[in-house]
Amino acid sequence: MPELSPKIEYIKSPIDRPKGQSHEIETLVRSIIESVRDEGDAAVRKYSKAFDHYQESALEVTRAERDAAVTALDAQTRKDTEFAIAQVRSFAQAQLATILPLEVTHLAGVHLGHRVIPIERIGAYVPGGRYPILSAPIMTIVPAKVAGSDEVIACLPPNAHAAMIAGCHLSGADRIFRVGGAQAIAAMAFGTETIPPVDKIVGPGNAYVNEAKRQVFGQVGIDQLAGPSEIFIVADDSADARIIAIDLLAQAEHDVHTRVGLITTDRNLAVQTLAQVQEQLATLSTAPVAGVAWRDAGEIVVCADEAAMIAYSDTIAPEHLQVHTRDPHATARKLRNYGSLFIGQRASVVYSDKCCGTNHTLPTMRAGRYTGGLWVGSFVKICTHQWMEQSGVEAVAPPAMRQSATEGMEGHRRAAAARLERISSN
Repeated sequence: MPELSPKIEYIKSPIDRPKGQSHEIETLVRSIIESVRDEGDAAVRKYSKAFDHYQESALEVTRAERDAAVTALDAQTRKDTEFAIAQVRSFAQAQLATILPLEVTHLAGVHLGHRVIPIERIGAYVPGGRYPILSAPIMTIVPAKVAGSDEVIACLPPNAHAAMIAGCHLSGADRIFRVGGAQAIAAMAFGTETIPPVDKIVGPGNAYVNEAKRQVFGQVGIDQLAGPSEIFIVADDSADARIIAIDLLAQAEHDVHTRVGLITTDRNLAVQTLAQVQEQLATLSTAPVAGVAWRDAGEIVVCADEAAMIAYSDTIAPEHLQVHTRDPHATARKLRNYGSLFIGQRASVVYSDKCCGTNHTLPTMRAGRYTGGLWVGSFVKICTHQWMEQSGVEAVAPPAMRQSATEGMEGHRRAAAARLERISSN
């Protein structure tokens, strides 16, 4: 949390601070990964039985089971799921259209470029969690398919709601496995007799999943390390305290560790929002979760001016950042650190979380300082190439030879010189 300055007043301070990963979780996850790497399916089944009470031997969801899960969806839920898939697909396609191959000649005879290459096999971790988040598989699977990945496999806890299997199927998963937790991450990273090894793992999960992703990074790529969810709202005196409180509590119901906050230049709005949160908690069915998150991690900060408000927000770098100011687009242009930005009071995290098209897999724990969220570009590689004409060799070989000699790298000097010599001998 930023240090208190003369330009900042806390109307409500958080009492919960972000905590580092515990040594116990790190040690347990390491042992799970080692077991899955060495024992394959047997270890996966052992941990599924121990942690998820899954007694069956079958790990993969069959085509018949996938079809049955889709059939079991009520008609409106299926329509809503397909609507969300269409929006996410459309936005991913628009994003992909901006990622173009490149061919340039900045120096005569020297041709440089890059290709946009889909990552071959993606592993999508689909969390179980407190709620069946039907949009979760959409956000990880659909962009991968749009990017052109050859195969997307999905892993979800054995006790996940059947609608989650339907969501994986409708989103385009090539294979679906009933495997959750750190054992799923290990299986996708190293492969087992049943589960193929992937090239990159994406998707959020609990502390064990997060730690497993951290430990297998390098063996495979990962999207990011996700912490508890976050929402902050920057606001001035034009904002509506009731709407702010609704949005803060909507995110707070995710988890008792969710971090939520209001950053404002108007003290009256801050006081009204505090009262609104308490009033709404009294009738919110998810108050046992949201109330704890608000008590422990909620904050309301009053800043002396807009510059202080922007600076505080950029220091927090929240996962979700809503802008409730008189000119929200002008304010938005001044913000730079966030996972996803919601401009104006009509925009809400719930729309992005569910179905409007942008991805809800976003950076937390201040990672918004250096990265954005999951997007279609997460599933492609930008790989450079070069080729040379004779004039290009004549231009670049002499400086390359001199630099190599200066560095004492004789092999490099010879590699450059040999090509220049071939030109001279022809």
